[in-house]
Amino acid sequence: MKRTIEEHASRFDEHAAEYDESQDSEEYRACADLVIECADPDPDDVVLDLGCGTGAIALALAPEAKRVVGRDISAGMLERAREKAAGQGIENAAFGEGRFRDPNYDGEVEIVVSNFAMHHLSDEGKREAIEVIADLGPRRFVLGDVMFFGLPDPDEPFYSPEVDDPATVGTLVEALTEAGFTVTRARRVHDQVGVLVGERIE
Repeated sequence: MKRTIEEHASRFDEHAAEYDESQDSEEYRACADLVIECADPDPDDVVLDLGCGTGAIALALAPEAKRVVGRDISAGMLERAREKAAGQGIENAAFGEGRFRDPNYDGEVEIVVSNFAMHHLSDEGKREAIEVIADLGPRRFVLGDVMFFGLPDPDEPFYSPEVDDPATVGTLVEALTEAGFTVTRARRVHDQVGVLVGERIE
């Protein structure tokens, strides 16, 4: 991680009010749509959204799920998520502080999702986070994020070297496999953006 958790939280607090409007690229929207599509919760499923931000993914999944729990390090982002849930009349979504390696959640969960958040962790941090996610016992983990399908290009818009620390797709697939997931889907949205789906195959 190139900045502390507190520094990242403060940065996102500052941008919470206009964050949704700033995420308007075709690639970002395509990635978010894929995460929602791949999560595909059943009406009895509890979904945990890690790095939930302003709740875009969580609130999109809430109507299809039993319950959605959002976790983030930014109080500003969480407040915006709660405002959006109230404005949309969504009552089965709850948002609170939590981190990838300490989600602050110990209830049942069938599906874990994360979109555009894990790339702030180092490769070792990502491995630890995926292990923590696996220990929660979900049957499916959907990761949409900045990830390298080829050689990294710092001039591309999805990679900011001063704050981001993306992994290669191979590193992420290896981490998912080591944590007990079978990677059932890998979709490239951009050379540096993609969606991976890990499932427990029994």
